[in-house]
This record gives sequence, structure tokens and C-alpha cells, in this order.
Amino acid sequence: MSEKTYLTVSSLTKYLKRKFDADPYLSKVYLTGEISNYRPRPNAHQYFSLKDEHAKINAIMFRSAFDKVKFKPEEGMKVLVVGRISLYEASGGYQIYIEKMEPDGIGALYQAYEQLKKKLSQEGLFGVEKKFLPRFPRKIAVITSPSGAVIKDIMTTVRRRYPIAQIVLFPALVQGDNAAVDIVARIHQVQEIGEFDTLIIGRGGGSIEDLWPFNEEIVARAIFECQIPIISSVGHETDTTIADLVADVRAATPTAAAELAVPVLSDELLKIEQLRIRLLQNMQSRIKLKKQLVDKLTKSYVFQQPGRLYEGYLQKIDYLKSRSQQALQQNLTKNEKIARSLIQKLQEQAPFEMVHLYNSKVEYVTRQLNRAINDCFQKNEQRLTKAISDLDMLSPLKIMGRGYSYVSDSNQKIIKSVEQLNKNDVIDIHLYNGSVKTKVLELRRMNNND
Repeated sequence: MSEKTYLTVSSLTKYLKRKFDADPYLSKVYLTGEISNYRPRPNAHQYFSLKDEHAKINAIMFRSAFDKVKFKPEEGMKVLVVGRISLYEASGGYQIYIEKMEPDGIGALYQAYEQLKKKLSQEGLFGVEKKFLPRFPRKIAVITSPSGAVIKDIMTTVRRRYPIAQIVLFPALVQGDNAAVDIVARIHQVQEIGEFDTLIIGRGGGSIEDLWPFNEEIVARAIFECQIPIISSVGHETDTTIADLVADVRAATPTAAAELAVPVLSDELLKIEQLRIRLLQNMQSRIKLKKQLVDKLTKSYVFQQPGRLYEGYLQKIDYLKSRSQQALQQNLTKNEKIARSLIQKLQEQAPFEMVHLYNSKVEYVTRQLNRAINDCFQKNEQRLTKAISDLDMLSPLKIMGRGYSYVSDSNQKIIKSVEQLNKNDVIDIHLYNGSVKTKVLELRRMNNND
């Protein structure tokens, strides 16, 4: 057989790929199986496998399709997928390109709802302490559809109950793919303005698909981070969204939300009037009681005969004064006896003789000390005189007085040898009582044999 009979691997895989792509039964396949080898890749295409008890097929889901999945795929989860079968030429393996995926046996939206609910509950968004609604709000923000019945019900209820409150509508999409982003933008807008006491988020009833924007994570986190108290009124009374769980207060209907947001003005005015009457009655009763007390005190002997108030104190002062004088006299008498006893003992043991004896000893020691000091001075004076005489004998001036002298050059350097001089050098001859400046006329060296 010739070489043209043989196909290359690339040619074969291209042929098989065309067969897969041209087969109408493989262009849209409905498949069920368990997810296997799933490793989530953020913001990217997803690669995994689908398997049952006897077989396995590789699967790919591009990012555009995966972003539409409302639940979080997990390893081992049984799913229903819709896609096309094709062949990947580089490896020669066939795989399914998934366009749509939902859990098998339970709705995808309900699965996503339960997963997000569990996640936010673990993070503590539901159990955190809720903010209290202000009792008398001045401005209330409402995020809802401008054409729905929600805003009409809220305005009618607030106007009937508490007409002094101002309602400000922030129109938003409440259904569709872009609704969640629009709701978050309105929440941020209300937060940035910062003039509102309460925020109501609501829409009418509908299916889980219609209410889904209020189950989005971005909406839940925006509600949680908002500093303004939020009332959530989404769907009917039996519908519970993630927004309801995160909000500070949940209302079953828009009318109930308005009733929670504002009190009944006439009831509050009636309460104020009742409180005013009670306060007035209470004050009158207190004034009457205090007046009775003043009358009673005025009739007391303290005010009728104030002198009686300090009679007992005067008597006590006299008694204490008498006792203090007696105690002082007793102390003086006792101290006088002690003083006389001490004087007598001192006279009996007077140290006059001993003092006279010690004075004699002090005089004797003083004379001895003066004599020793004089002897010390005389000895030191003699030593000083002898030292002066010895020093004078050693003085160079004394030696020079006997006819000796010394010679120095112009720099006051002592001349000890003839070799230090030259003819015509100027030298100083130092004598006993002065010096003579002279000039060398002739040098005579002494012979060692002389």
C-alpha cells in the first residue's frame, strides 16, 4: 500500500471533530451525572468531569455560561446539564461543552438560596444585633419600583398615620438580571445622602425567579453594611428572602412596613396629652405634699421656740467646762508633786565636788598641753634654722660668691666646653651679683697632659 493510504493523527481528529459537530443529536444533549474532579477557578472557565456508575465524560463550562449558574457546584453533586458534544483535537478526547447546569432533584435557585443563606449565617450576618427603628422619623427613604403598588401603599399608610413624615422615593429595578446592581446603587445613594431616619426596601409578590435580586449576595451585604435602619418588605407573607433575614426588621407587606416605620400621630398626640395631665397631677400632688410638710415644720417648737433647740448643748458645754477645769487642776497638782520630788533628789545628788575636781584636771591638762605645744614649736624652729643654713651652703650664689661663675650663649644655653664656642661669639658671664656680656677673641684648648 502507498503512503497516501495512511492518515495523519491530525487529519483523523479533524475528521472526527467534523462528525461530532455535524451530528444533530450531539448539538444539544441533556445529560445527568455527578460532578467529579471539580477545582473552582475564580473568574475563569471551569473544567471538571461528569460520571455515573459505569462511565465518565470530561466537561468544560465557559465563564459566560458559568456566571449564570445560581448555585455553587460541589464535588459529588448530582446535576442536570445541557450542552453540546465535540472533540478536542489536541488530545483527541471528546467532551461536553455545558451551556446550562442545575442541581438534579432540586431547583437551582433554591439550591443557591440555601447555600448563600448558610454562608451568610456562618459569617454572622443574621445573628448580629439589629438596629432600632426611630420612633418619630422625619424622612423615610423607599427603594422600590416607581410604578408598582408598593410605593402607593406606603405613601397612603404614612399619610394616614403620620403625615408629618417625608417620603422620598429612590426608583430601582426590582426584577431582572440588573436589578441587584441597581438596588445596591440605590442603597449606597441613600447612605451617602445621610439625611434619612429609616429605609424601606420592598416589592410585590412573585415567583422565586422574580424575587431573586433580593437573594443576591451583593444586596445582602449592602443591607448589612448600611448604617440606616432598614425595613425589608419583599414578596408575600410566606416569602422569605435573604434581604429579609439581613434587614433590621421584616414586614409582611408594604402596608405593614409603613406601619412599622411610623406611629399614629393622633395616638401619639393623645399620649402626649395624657402624659401632660399625669405630669400636672403629679406635680400638684407633690406641691400639696411639700406644702403640708412645710406647715408641719413651721408649727414645730424649733420655729416656735428656737431657744429650746440649743438648751441641751449649753448645758453640755457647762458640764464639759467644769470637768476640764477639774482635770487641769488635778494635773497641775500632780506635776507639782513630781517636780518637788525631783528637785529634792537633785539636791541630794548635787555634782558640785565632782565638777570642781574635773575643773582642776582640765587646768592641769591644759598646762601640760601648752608646754608640749611650745616644745614642739621650738624643736621645729631649730630644724627650720638648720635647714636654711644647709640650703644656703648648697646655694649656687654662695659658691659664686667665692669667685665662681658660669657662661651661657645668646640662647641662654650653658657653655661647658671650648668646643661649643667659636671665635667672635658673644657670650654671657654670670657672676655673683650680675652678668657680663663679652666677645670671644681667642680660643685656647687645654691639653689633656696639662
